[in-house]
Amino acid sequence: MNLSESGNLGDVFIAHANSDQVAVVDLYDTANPREFSYRDFNAACDAVANGLLVAGVEPGDRIGILALNRVEFLEVLFGAMRAGCVPVMINVKLPDDTVEYIVKDADMKAVFADANQAERVPDGVRTLTFPSAAELAGGGAGHGSSDAYRDFVIHSDEQFPSFFAGGDDVAEQPYTSGSTGKPKGVLLDHHGQLWMIGKIVESRDIRADDCSVISAPLYHKNALLAVKSALSAGGRIVIFSRFDAKEYIKAIERYKLTMLTGVPTMYALILQEAALFDQTDLSSVRNCSMGSAPASDNLLDNLAVRFPDAKLNLNYGITEGGPILFAWTHPDGLPRPRTSVGFPIDGVEIKLVGGDDDSQGVLHVKSPGVMKGYHNLPDATKKALSGDGWMDTGDILRRDDAGWYFFVDRADDMFVCAGENIYPGDVESMLERHADVMQAVVVPAPNTLKAHVPFAWIVKRDGAEADEEIIKQFALKHGPVYAHPRRIFFVDVLPLSGTNKIDRRALEAQAVEIARDDESAA
Repeated sequence: MNLSESGNLGDVFIAHANSDQVAVVDLYDTANPREFSYRDFNAACDAVANGLLVAGVEPGDRIGILALNRVEFLEVLFGAMRAGCVPVMINVKLPDDTVEYIVKDADMKAVFADANQAERVPDGVRTLTFPSAAELAGGGAGHGSSDAYRDFVIHSDEQFPSFFAGGDDVAEQPYTSGSTGKPKGVLLDHHGQLWMIGKIVESRDIRADDCSVISAPLYHKNALLAVKSALSAGGRIVIFSRFDAKEYIKAIERYKLTMLTGVPTMYALILQEAALFDQTDLSSVRNCSMGSAPASDNLLDNLAVRFPDAKLNLNYGITEGGPILFAWTHPDGLPRPRTSVGFPIDGVEIKLVGGDDDSQGVLHVKSPGVMKGYHNLPDATKKALSGDGWMDTGDILRRDDAGWYFFVDRADDMFVCAGENIYPGDVESMLERHADVMQAVVVPAPNTLKAHVPFAWIVKRDGAEADEEIIKQFALKHGPVYAHPRRIFFVDVLPLSGTNKIDRRALEAQAVEIARDDESAA
């Protein structure tokens, strides 16, 4: 069976199913790497599908995955889709009550979980535990208080007959971060996702000789997209259970990585390991791909020094949008500005709404990859999706005269100071141009007279001597007066969310407390 016959996202790499080339290198336990050929990995995905079929799970039923990155996570992901089930990837960093909410909201028939996560699954939901690192190393059976994964899967010499997906059949149901309320289940269909993967592989020159690293969590759109596109092209992926800057750098030389992926924060953290970089052969890297947050000129400058022969590619994506909307190349062959997120992929319609003109505004998008809607949330779906298929992303972008697009900010992150609109990303980019600043995050703090004022959290470079007054004066000189940070806090690390992005909501909460204390002391 080929991809076009099934129309099933679980078959995205079926063209390579009989290959003995390495598909996955699993570093769940970095001391004991596991390698899987396409042939073996495909058979393992089929074994999950067989297990679900025998267990009586039906097409359309939701199946949860609550685990760190590991090959079994991917086996369940692809195997469930082949069986017509809908995998739901759960963020392990969510609090227990939110995990419970997602499991119940999706009406999951079973949850596959790491052993230390299994107890978080609500009572009454069948739980299949993955073997621990110790069991993998020792060859143990992996039995626990719940059904063990190894006892559930059913291996066969026959290829599993994948569910034939129609145009409206849901392939997977990731949940949004929930930063503005409870997480929302995003309904992504098989055909739209296969269309999107095909466009990504073609427009980004992803090849069979590529080796990509996956250290962002697999419940996040960036990692899922990187996995599917790499395997679709017949390439190799190296997956870490969680991000570790030193191990990430070591893997570049050890596995001859050609494609680095991650969010800007992860790149900023590996750049701090200067001594290890100096000892590592980085020559295999041809692409550094980053998304989910803006990348500063400062970060790009530093990456260009470390990877002089690699292309630095900024991504823009939104889970509800499929997720990627832009290609790295221009149809007329024009050079891409370094901070551009790209040119629209062929087949993706885009318009910018609500700006002073049509070159800047809130991004609305229409394509086969756009979500079908939110699970069990008709009002939220109606708000995000128009009747003719256009989706409001809530993000502000601008377009230059050549048609390149640039991310400006989240509409939700923009705030008003004394009648002036402040986009935190603009202020952060300006602050990071100071020689002593490694990273900067700007958030609003409540103010009686001005509604809000900017507060900044800054990570300084090693040996930097800049103080609050020096940074303030730099901001006053290089940006609008109203946008300069009224308070500056120097920290060793910035708080991260479950997807390794800066946790702006945590810093906003700190800003509220500090502003309240300042006002009380005045």
